[in-house]
Amino acid sequence: MLIILAFILLFHVAAAILLFVATIHNAWWVVSPAGRDVIYADLWYSCNSTCYPVENSHTADAAFLQTVQAAMILATILCCVSFFIFILQLFKLQQGDRFVFTAVVELLASLCVMIAASVYTAQNKSFHVASLQEGSFGSSYILAWISFPMTLISGLMYLVLRKRK
Repeated sequence: MLIILAFILLFHVAAAILLFVATIHNAWWVVSPAGRDVIYADLWYSCNSTCYPVENSHTADAAFLQTVQAAMILATILCCVSFFIFILQLFKLQQGDRFVFTAVVELLASLCVMIAASVYTAQNKSFHVASLQEGSFGSSYILAWISFPMTLISGLMYLVLRKRK
């Protein structure tokens, strides 16, 4: 039982780390113009040797970008909160009870990641300036999609898990 618990904790921590890196790192969109430095764009900044904010990110024209920003931040927060809820429930639940509340919060985190990555997939051209539209998805975008099934599986594991001795 202790090995299963350690595996679940490590899986949850790995998912949280992936969410943090995907949210913070500046490689959601990568543009490699010929003869110039590579430009990395994330949810807040576009960077080559210097960083500058995404244009019009505070306007209604960038509502899709704001949705992605909010959903990724919420997913990261929910994943961390579900970890602390699990630790609390580990000591407070009666023997034989399920970790349902932890599972619900983790599944909500998974839903937020899916929403953020899906919106970014569908609308990434709408909030990039013309010079950045000829790029490709970067490593943070891929990490976001990887963290989706990890948080989903983690939430399902908590749903099935029962507290034992």
